[in-house]
This record gives sequence, structure tokens and C-alpha cells, in this order.
Amino acid sequence: MTGPNDIDAIRAAFQTDLAAVANEQDLQTVRDRYLGRKQGAVAALMKSMADAPPADRPAIGKSANLLKREIDLALATRKETLEASTRPAGSVDVTLPGREMPFGRRHPLTLIREQVESIFGTMGFEILQGPQVEDDYHNFEALNMPPDHPARDMQDTFYLDRPMPGVDRTASTQPATLLRTHTSGMQIRYMENHQPPVRIIAPGLVYRRDTPDLTHSPMFLQVEGLLVDDGITMADLKGTLVSFLQAFFDTDIRVMFRPSFFPYTEPSAEVFISCVFCGGDGCPVCKKTGWLEILGCGMVHPAVFEAVGYDPERYTGWAFGLGIDRVALLKHRVEDIRLFYDNDLRLLEQFPH
Repeated sequence: MTGPNDIDAIRAAFQTDLAAVANEQDLQTVRDRYLGRKQGAVAALMKSMADAPPADRPAIGKSANLLKREIDLALATRKETLEASTRPAGSVDVTLPGREMPFGRRHPLTLIREQVESIFGTMGFEILQGPQVEDDYHNFEALNMPPDHPARDMQDTFYLDRPMPGVDRTASTQPATLLRTHTSGMQIRYMENHQPPVRIIAPGLVYRRDTPDLTHSPMFLQVEGLLVDDGITMADLKGTLVSFLQAFFDTDIRVMFRPSFFPYTEPSAEVFISCVFCGGDGCPVCKKTGWLEILGCGMVHPAVFEAVGYDPERYTGWAFGLGIDRVALLKHRVEDIRLFYDNDLRLLEQFPH
């Protein structure tokens, strides 16, 4: 005979089974066990009412229907809980704590360029920007580089448009355009339109046919400087560059000038600083010499002044060229120049904002 005790027993058993549900498959098993049409516990309860006394059947039927609704509601609630805990891939769990977004910052090469510009800016130098696609005249000829100079070789220069092989470059009207190999072209462009005194620096990207390695790149940042006026001497060049290098690196750094050759300066010099890694004592970086080459410089060649219409008998001046990437390697103790262009946040985040 079916009675209240049977209904309470089914309710208690259902609550125990529901508490053990871990996934939707378990939930379906519990649903079939209690609400299945043929073998479910509630269906069996309804069928057993035929054995109950007629006077008790209405109360038992009402209790059975109430149990069915309780079970159905509990199963629906449990299903919602399971779906919320097993969200599809890519969905957002709003209960998780937020993730801090990284802040952007200037590139380490930009920081070096800005520092160089700041130092020369305090000395009264004007900062120029120029075209990265240059013509042969401003990049080579006006800088006293004859047609057979090694820097014109295809192994060094990225030509975009040049005379056909076998054509005399000096006699041809065919234009020769290229990716600039230095920013010296801006010195020519400025002097063509301005009379002395001239006090400028020209930072920017330059391009050369170099195989990438620890210290070389086919694209790199360079800054070149020019000063022209009456009575400018090598002593002015030396005083300016020593002041710049000590402001950039350290006031205790030692500077050495060594005679060299560049086609657009005469006399010319290579500038060395005491090794920033060993303090000049000698280490593998400086090859045990205690010195590191840092830049090239010299007094502007009279032929360059003639190309821009300056009187070389009246005016003198000096120029220098500095690789920003190279000094960045020394300044930040980075061993591979390619790391500056990989944009790896693990490296870039080590530098200040």
C-alpha cells in the first residue's frame, strides 16, 4: 500500500542523488530514475495508488504531484548551476579578478635619440629630419665621394633606381635614387638653403647592405652633426664632442681622438672612449685595449663647401656621425643589436617610461 512514508522516502533518496550530481550526464541519470515515464520512482508511485483505499487516493495523488514538481524544479536549478560552471571556450567569467593591462613606453632607441637631441639642444643645435629615400647627389657626390668610391658599391647601398650597368654615371642623366646610407645628405640640403652660421644635428634611420649579427643591422639609427662659421677649428670639434660624451656617459669617461680618413672631412678622426664595461682596464668587449670606438668626425672638406656655394677660404666647420644603436648597446649593456628590433616585451619593459 502506498502512503506518506513512501513519498518521504522517495524525496529523501532524490535529494541524496541530486547532491552527488557532478555533470549533465549524472543529472540525466537522476532525472530518468525519478521522472522516467515507465520506470521512474514517481511513475511507480502513481501506479501503486490503485492499491490504496479509495478515501486516501486524493491526498496521495496530491502529494505525488507536489513531489513531481519539486523534483522537476530541483533538476532545472541544478542544470543552470552546471551550465554556469562549464562555460564555452572564449567566454568571460565575470567572477575572476581583473588582469592589469601593460602600459606602453618609448623604445630604448627612442630614449637614446631623445637624450642625444637634448644634450645638443642645450648647446644650441637645431634638430633636422629628412627623407629616407635620397638621391645620389646629396648622398654621395656633394659629400666628395667620387663615382668609384667603395660606399657606392651595390654591396653597401640599397639602390632603388640607378644607371644601367656599363653606363657612365657622371655622363648619364638617368636618376639614381637609394635608401640613404647616412643622414649627411641633410647637411647638404640645409647648407644649400642657409648661409652660415650653421649648427645642426640630423638623426634618423639609415640603410646599408649589412648581414645582421650581434653588432650590425641593415637598418639602424644614426645622428650626424654639423657646425660651420668663421674661425671654427679642430679644437672646437674636440671640445664639443668631449662635452657631449661626458654628458651622455659619465663625467669621468676618457676620450681619445685617432687620425682617420673620410672623403667629406679633412683632417678626419675616429673617437674612442674608455671602455664602459671595464673602466679602461681591458676586457673581451674592448679586446683588452681599454678603448671603444664610438664615432667618426673631422673638419669639413673644402670640396663640400664648394658643392653648396660656401666660400672655403672664409668658412670652416666640422662634422661628426654617431650610431645610436651602437651607443645604445654600450649604454644599456645589451649584447645583441637585433634585440632592439625584435620587440620582445621582456627586454623593452626593463627600460624606464
